[in-house]
Amino acid sequence: MDLNKLKGQLQTEVDTAFLYESIAAIQSDENLTRVLQSLAKIEKGHAKHMLDKVREFEPNHVMPLPSSRAKFQLKLGKLFGYNSIISSLSNVEKQFAVNAIKNKIEKGEKPNGFEHNHLNIIEAVNNNAALNVSGGLLSKFESRHKSVGGNALRAAVLGSNDGLVSNMSLVMGVAGAAVSNDTILLTGIAGLMAGAISMALGEWLSVQSSRELNQRQIDLETEELEGSPEEEKKELVLLYQAKGMNAVEAQKLAEKAFENPDTAIDAIITEELGIDKEELGGSAWEAAIASFILFAIGAIIPLYPFMILDGKNAIYLSIASSVVGLFGIGAAITLLTGKSILFSGMRQVAFGLAAAAVTYGIGTLIGVSLAG
Repeated sequence: MDLNKLKGQLQTEVDTAFLYESIAAIQSDENLTRVLQSLAKIEKGHAKHMLDKVREFEPNHVMPLPSSRAKFQLKLGKLFGYNSIISSLSNVEKQFAVNAIKNKIEKGEKPNGFEHNHLNIIEAVNNNAALNVSGGLLSKFESRHKSVGGNALRAAVLGSNDGLVSNMSLVMGVAGAAVSNDTILLTGIAGLMAGAISMALGEWLSVQSSRELNQRQIDLETEELEGSPEEEKKELVLLYQAKGMNAVEAQKLAEKAFENPDTAIDAIITEELGIDKEELGGSAWEAAIASFILFAIGAIIPLYPFMILDGKNAIYLSIASSVVGLFGIGAAITLLTGKSILFSGMRQVAFGLAAAAVTYGIGTLIGVSLAG
């Protein structure tokens, strides 16, 4: 084992415990305070364990103090808010989890699911309504519903935008080469089908992989529940506290959940993994079909004028239709960003027309070259 790497890990544990403890000290929410203090205590235990490893090489090595970087982070938190620190700690916990799993795999051991527990807890803190303000489960649920709606809208906007911009660029590039309407239509339809199929396949793979990963996590948690029910219950109590419950309510709810194995695993899946057991991340086929249709809708906008007109008139109508479509997509994006409709719409139009202008110019050059 590399001594410098061990010392680095030791310093990280010390800094993590210091930040947890420091942020806990200024919380007005008693639940968050207890959770952060518990995490600080755990990290101190990790630091002690890491110090013992370092002392195998340097017997006189002492526990380091918090680093200047950690102290600087804390000062920045006082100025800009502590959510950024919690988010940073979440990344640290994520790296710890990845390293723990990697080490077990290298040793031929099976990951047991506990590697992600601290990450789950700190992410629950990070997702709480606000640090220094009492959280609540209602606000948690509200934000979760908004997130789901936002993801669906984002997928719809991006899918149609990809179809419109990519096919407009393709159609304008071919039109710039001064080819016949039939050739433009054939190229545009080929672009629409190729892009829509590619989007659908990509979405299917993404959702299906997510479903399989979720099922694997559920299987691991089920095994851990059977082997270490008390440990799982303690983690569930901490998660409930991190989400705004007081210690008594959290304990009662965890006890209620653990009255039988079915409700226990349901609670663990929902709270620790954030997975809907019934959905497992949604239907891969529904996602694929939706992506295909949304891409095709966007892609047909710059193409349909060449079905009813030809020459410059078709090009002008294609550009005008694409401008309207791009502005509409930009306006829809404001539902996600909160920006001005005019600003977002015009920005989307500018980007789309710039892409089309480039491909039209390239097509013109190629057409002149071929004609010569």
